Amino acid sequence: MAYPAPFTGSLLKVEDQWVDYNGHFNMAYYNVLFDRAGDEAFAAVGLGPDYVKERNNSFFTLECHNTYVRELHAGDSVRIETQFLDCDAKRVHYVQQMFHATEGWLSCVTEIIVMHIDMGLKKSAPFPADVMEKIQAMYEAHKGLPVPPQVGHKIGIPKKA
Repeated sequence: MAYPAPFTGSLLKVEDQWVDYNGHFNMAYYNVLFDRAGDEAFAAVGLGPDYVKERNNSFFTLECHNTYVRELHAGDSVRIETQFLDCDAKRVHYVQQMFHATEGWLSCVTEIIVMHIDMGLKKSAPFPADVMEKIQAMYEAHKGLPVPPQVGHKIGIPKKA
């Protein structure tokens, strides 16, 4: 199966109730939009909403790192690109970039790692072979893409000499 590189989900919109007292898109809701876009990308590899019911497996986020580049406001539409960076039998490491849908500028980048879970045992478990094949195909489609500079960024306050 061929996957787009990067995977681009549906256009999403900043909702009015997500704007904070500073008048801009609150940081918590960036993750809501990233999660919705991620759901689309993972559904494309067989990990959609029916997956939990049919196979009693799911995947959980282990780590997430956001870098805010430019603020969004109520009513702004966004386009989110998802790029698989790496995968193994139980995990997927990916990055998502959120762009203003009409003006094209980068607003936020998130780097995430997820783990496949056996819901009956509540333990990590390998992806089923048919799903792993699709994950690998998405990764292969994406591995030639440039990696955003925010990936692997260490958070901290640099010390001056």
